[in-house]
Parts: sequence; C-alpha cells; structure tokens
Amino acid sequence: MTSPHELILADDHPVFRRGLADVLREEPSVRVVGEAGDGEEALALIRARRPAVAILDVHMPKRTGLEVARALKEEGHPTRVVLLTMHEDPEFLEAAMDLGVCGYVLKENAVTDVLAALKTVLEDRIYISPTMSGLVARRAGERASLKREKPGLDRLTPAERRILRLIADDKTTKEIAGVLGISVRTVDTHRQNMSHKLHLEGAHSLLKFAFANRSRL
Repeated sequence: MTSPHELILADDHPVFRRGLADVLREEPSVRVVGEAGDGEEALALIRARRPAVAILDVHMPKRTGLEVARALKEEGHPTRVVLLTMHEDPEFLEAAMDLGVCGYVLKENAVTDVLAALKTVLEDRIYISPTMSGLVARRAGERASLKREKPGLDRLTPAERRILRLIADDKTTKEIAGVLGISVRTVDTHRQNMSHKLHLEGAHSLLKFAFANRSRL
C-alpha cells in the first residue's frame, strides 16, 4: 500500500484552517503533518518536514504565501505549493505561476476544490480553480489586442505587465512590492524599463499611460 503524501496547511484564520484540515484528514491519500498560522511558521515547517505539498493562504502575517513560495523556489525546494486566495485577479495568479506555484484555489471554493487540486499537483500538473479559467482566457485575449494597438507593449515582460496593471489600480511602489512579493528596488527597476520600452518621459508619464489604458490592461 502506498504511503499517504504528507502536507502542510497554513492560514492565519484558525476556524477556516481547522475546517479545511478536517476535510483533508478524510482523504486517505494525504496526511496533514503540520499547521501554521503565519508565513514564517509555514516556511520553518516546510523546511523541517519537507512535505509533498504545502497549502498556503496568500495573505498571512510575517510572510505572504507568495513570499514563502519565492523562498522555496530560491532554495530549490521540492515541495509543491498550492495557494489559497480570495482574489479572482490574474495578477496574483500570474505572479504565483512565475514562482513555480502548482495550484491556485479560490477560498470560497476551497472545500470542493482542494482535493481536486491535490490530486492534480501530485501528478505534476497545474491546477487553477475552474471559476478562474474564463478570466484567464479573457485576459489573454485582451492582452493580445492591446499589444497590436499599443506599440511597445509586446516588448514588456509578464512581470512588467503585471506591475503596469497594478500602477493602473493606483497602487504605490511599496504596495506593488507587497502584492508581488518582490523588493521596492525591483519594482523601481521594472518601472524604469517600462518607461524606456514605451518611449515615455517625465516623472508621471508611466502613471498617465497606465490610467489611460486601464480598462484594457
């Protein structure tokens, strides 16, 4: 008989975490070997136990789920990461995929989706909550159209496009860094590179460009 796959569950809401843990304990193919209430605790548990899967809330104290995923990627850690989020936002999803996250589950559907997500990621495939699929496809089409109509956008990297969208949402550099789990300096570098690629000059030109094209980014 195959041994159950070990997993870590991290969420800063104890009631939600316990409820999801109860669901997972009903699944014989997995075994919950640790729970955490913040990102630092989650990262320490993952390093110590090296579970097959870590299920992490995106927004946790001390370290976000994205920051934990980034640390694991930098360490070359084999644990597969599944993120739990309340955001139906392509920027969060794309940032997660860039960090090697294997699963992206909306918290509103977590009880029904998490077992499907586990099965999928344990087969080394990517899982995205079904309700996100249409949004992902629509965003891809919008980007293709925008690239055709706005010269220079086709030269922007996925990371730069995500930052441009967040600029359009009136996020500060510090807020963007927090959302994407990167440093303020990295955000500033991306902003400079985008201004160069889009042939924009002036202190607020990138902000004006983002606002002007907000509905199509």
